Amino acid sequence: MNPIVKYTLARILLFAVCAGLVMLPAGMNPFLKLLIALLVSSVASFFLLRQWRDEVAEQLSASSRRRMDQKERLRAALAGEDESSPTSR
Repeated sequence: MNPIVKYTLARILLFAVCAGLVMLPAGMNPFLKLLIALLVSSVASFFLLRQWRDEVAEQLSASSRRRMDQKERLRAALAGEDESSPTSR
C-alpha cells in the first residue's frame, strides 16, 4: 500500500477514535469536544505514526530527487550538452 495513503488513513482513524471517546461524556460543547479530539489525535499521531511519517517523507524525497534529475537531464539534452542521451523515450 502507498505510504501516503496508509498514513492518511491512520490519521483519520486515530482522529475518529479520539472523537468517539471524547464525545461520550455529556455536558460539554460539541465543538470543544472536537477540538480536544483533534489535539489529542495530533499528539498521539506524532508518537504512534512516526515510522509511517518517515516512510512518507522518504518517498516524497525520492520522488523529488528523481524529478530534479530528470529535469537536469532534459535541460542538458536541450542545450546540446548531452549528445549521448536519446532525445525521445
